[in-house]
Amino acid sequence: MNDSPVEPLAAARLDSALRAPAYGAMAAWVIAAITAARLLWLAFQTTGLYPDEAQYWFWSRHLALGYYSKPPLVAWLIALTTALFGDSEFAVRLSAPLLHAVASSFVFAIGTRLYDRRIGYWSALAYATLPGVSLSAFLISTDAVLLPCWAAALYGFIRGREEGAARWWIATGCAIGLGLLAKYAMAYWLISAFGFVLLRPSERRHLRGLGIAVAVATLFYLPNVWWNWSHGFATYLHVRDNAELRGNLFHPAEFGEFLISQLGVFGPVYFAAMLVLFAAPTRFGGPPARLLSAFAWPTLAIVFIVSLLSRAQPNWAAPAYVSAVVLVVGAALERGWRRTVTFSIALHLAAAIAVFGGSEIIAHAGLNVPAKLDPLHRLRGWRTLGDAVAAQLAAHSGMRLMADDREVLAALIYYVHPHPFDAVAWDPIPGISNQWDLENNLSRHRGASFLAVTVHNLAEQMRPDFVELTEVTTIDIVSGPGGRQRYVLYIARDYRGETGNQK
Repeated sequence: MNDSPVEPLAAARLDSALRAPAYGAMAAWVIAAITAARLLWLAFQTTGLYPDEAQYWFWSRHLALGYYSKPPLVAWLIALTTALFGDSEFAVRLSAPLLHAVASSFVFAIGTRLYDRRIGYWSALAYATLPGVSLSAFLISTDAVLLPCWAAALYGFIRGREEGAARWWIATGCAIGLGLLAKYAMAYWLISAFGFVLLRPSERRHLRGLGIAVAVATLFYLPNVWWNWSHGFATYLHVRDNAELRGNLFHPAEFGEFLISQLGVFGPVYFAAMLVLFAAPTRFGGPPARLLSAFAWPTLAIVFIVSLLSRAQPNWAAPAYVSAVVLVVGAALERGWRRTVTFSIALHLAAAIAVFGGSEIIAHAGLNVPAKLDPLHRLRGWRTLGDAVAAQLAAHSGMRLMADDREVLAALIYYVHPHPFDAVAWDPIPGISNQWDLENNLSRHRGASFLAVTVHNLAEQMRPDFVELTEVTTIDIVSGPGGRQRYVLYIARDYRGETGNQK
């Protein structure tokens, strides 16, 4: 009889493993359930497209290797989903919840690889329910496309550092390349990766693998470089201008607003824990924390600096939270603080249900909610405006649609039927400031007449550009008490381009 203690110990470990929850299956079911709920909400919600979503849809009807303000991947995905399911709001947004399901799956894989399946499961659940992710899953945007690419690249980076796993660098390169085609913020990932490899002597052996990944990513990204080169580097110039790094470069109020906004994007508990972990990652987060911090804090630092120098949108820091959520959850669970993680997940879910479900229930009941209390009020009213403008176009045959606002023009092209794809933008400021200026410039339509939809009260600035400018009607769109916008419609005859839009 063998009295060795090794066999009982092995048997105990096997018994523990057999009794452990199947975290992989649990993660798959939870991600699927959350995604299904989001798809159901998209199918039954009543809000219209956000103007940026309408613009991306417009791009999807004119496929290219780039566009004025963004790389092309979001338009390509919309082209796919609308080709399969039509041009409804549901079809336009369909890929958003699916993309976040992919990102959640990679978060699970990251947590599992660096820690274990338990931490992977809770990290995936935490990511899927982040307030920022809940919003992003309901709107098709470049962030929804970027985040799964970022998470896939991080997982590939983790795997590529392992012995005998050189092929993972190629997969990493594919994810980086797709990320750059989604949003240029993917460049933050490269800053993090090279910083982590170069600043740690033990990691420098992976420099060659990272170089292979960059070479693969470059092959993916070159078509967009070519598009920019052939269009005067329009997207790069837009990104530069969007940062607004000019004039007074000290805006503490903007910095404070951005800092507060991150409590809503990442959640107050997670955000506070993340700051503590960044201060001492190895003390509170264990060995994997160094890597996870390296793929979070550079992005946050860059965006925080931009918010201080100029301004920053709340979503600009979103990629940092892919690794930060694993960092925070891993540290919490290793210290037995699962209740804190569970509380945050429940809080975020309740907030999402209240914000999105509550406003829709009230809207279905026919009750008016003040615009300041309705987070979806900017998605309402576009359908009504589109119907009214369509009626005016039908009554004034031969007129081409024009608008003095990019967002209004994008929404109208989607909601006016038949879709006025030949619509143009009017802007009193010379230069290229949107996709319509770039591809269908008003200067090409001398002598043409338009139905002009205006929102900025610039009729006197517009008048010299036309032989005749006559007011037709006004349209008031109400999206709840306090949510009112007036549009003034004009017949603008015989464009002569003497001011304004000479670009």
